[in-house]
Amino acid sequence: MSDIALGVLDLVPVSSGSTPADALRNSIDLARQAERFGYARYWFAEHHLNPGVAGTSPAVVLGLTASATSTIRLGSGALQLGHRTALSTVEEFGLLDALHPGRFDLGLGRSGGRPPAEPTAASEPVTPVVDGRTPNGLVIPPRFSFRHLLGSPRVALQRKLLLLPGAEAQDYAEQIDDILALLAGTYRSAEGVEAHVVPGEGADVEVWILGSSGGESAAVAGRNGLRFAANYHVSPATVLEAVEGYRSFFQPSDFLDKPYVSVSADVVVAEDETTARELAAGYGLWVRSIRTAEGAIPFPTPREARAHVWSDEDRALVQDRLDTQFVGSPGQVADRLEQLQEATGADELLLTTITHDHTDRVRSYELLAREWRRRGHSLPVS
Repeated sequence: MSDIALGVLDLVPVSSGSTPADALRNSIDLARQAERFGYARYWFAEHHLNPGVAGTSPAVVLGLTASATSTIRLGSGALQLGHRTALSTVEEFGLLDALHPGRFDLGLGRSGGRPPAEPTAASEPVTPVVDGRTPNGLVIPPRFSFRHLLGSPRVALQRKLLLLPGAEAQDYAEQIDDILALLAGTYRSAEGVEAHVVPGEGADVEVWILGSSGGESAAVAGRNGLRFAANYHVSPATVLEAVEGYRSFFQPSDFLDKPYVSVSADVVVAEDETTARELAAGYGLWVRSIRTAEGAIPFPTPREARAHVWSDEDRALVQDRLDTQFVGSPGQVADRLEQLQEATGADELLLTTITHDHTDRVRSYELLAREWRRRGHSLPVS
């Protein structure tokens, strides 16, 4: 394994006792630092109605971050296509590319309150999993069901507020086709009418599909010959299914002649394991707030997290995420990232780190980059 690039996935987390403005300033600063450390990409996620997450509009934050950086690739991880149109998506990234050409990754996802698609690839991964581990030891926990989230009043309200009255989301595969056609300048309506997006048509953006299973997202990415990002940090149980499904569907295209995969992971790095685990203490409580459908809370301090009285039900909600968060010294976390890369065959790794204190988050990325480079990885921009 060599030259496995590392990227950053940023949710723009709001820490307890701070403000969304603080979170935005911290994220822009972290992007500057990640560029200096040698990270290849910096992506912003899209989330709504979450008190502890300020990343509601990736395009807006990307514009601010592009002006504060110069070389690192910037992108969405991912735009939620369930409540937007192909035209608005291409226009947003066309505007960004017009001012900062050749720097943007257009990461697209199915999310936005829509029910998950039925799997279209084999449900069982090719890589064997015995007693919850792959042959090289990567933890693959039991599947977590997200059905209760889709039926929650908060998710229903989010969908209502995001969609115009009476609107229905376009079929996902068709929407991807429209985005690609608008970018390429080949769009034609059913009546034969052309549409040309200015700025947007011909934009030098890299299109990615994000997915958590071997279902529709993996199929759309593979059949269009696009890059694919699999979410070990969101759904670790299905990461093998996702990457193997994508590869099974892959068809060479003008974009790629062979599959290209990024895999995400939650990490916290400090000088030693004890310190890292203290910094990561709020993670379980934060995940619980998401999985109970109350919305991500401001990220707690270790003291606030320890004050929570955990029930068996609470622990069951978050155990898979705790078991698959990589926490420790630079060497310990790098070992587990290499394990993840080997098990999935990832071409890149995308890292999410959340700590209560911004300085600790920056330091985590710095320590890991230093260790990654020490092991012979050049952290190249792809």
